[in-house]
Amino acid sequence: MSEVPPNWILQHPAYAQMQKLGVDDAEQVHAAFLVYMNLTEVRRWKEVSCLKSAPLQLVLLEGKEKEDSPTHSVLPLPAHRSVSHNNLREVLERGFPTLLCAVAADSTLVYQRLNDGPLSPEPPVGPFRDARRTEGRKRKRPPA
Repeated sequence: MSEVPPNWILQHPAYAQMQKLGVDDAEQVHAAFLVYMNLTEVRRWKEVSCLKSAPLQLVLLEGKEKEDSPTHSVLPLPAHRSVSHNNLREVLERGFPTLLCAVAADSTLVYQRLNDGPLSPEPPVGPFRDARRTEGRKRKRPPA
């Protein structure tokens, strides 16, 4: 069994590509790499690529959840980093559905779908059922 070197992240081609983008914030590049690995290896997204947002000086990711689905933008940020409304608008204006991914210090990832304006919530999915509404009311039968 081959042993993985302790600095394998630095040798990964995707990480090297992110570093070549010229983003000065090493912490954000590391967060982008963790999100990239989650999208490609865990969630099995297709055609995931990285690019630099010049106005924001951040690494953005683009990819598809499935081969026939639309392209999504993903904004990976360290969880303690604040983000302004203008920064979010800059990403949203790219025209793709957008996800913000907060990356915690322990590498926990939390995705949040971003939308340009209010969005109605979807109903919960699960085995929940309102017995009063689904069973209907029982009618009283007149005595025979």
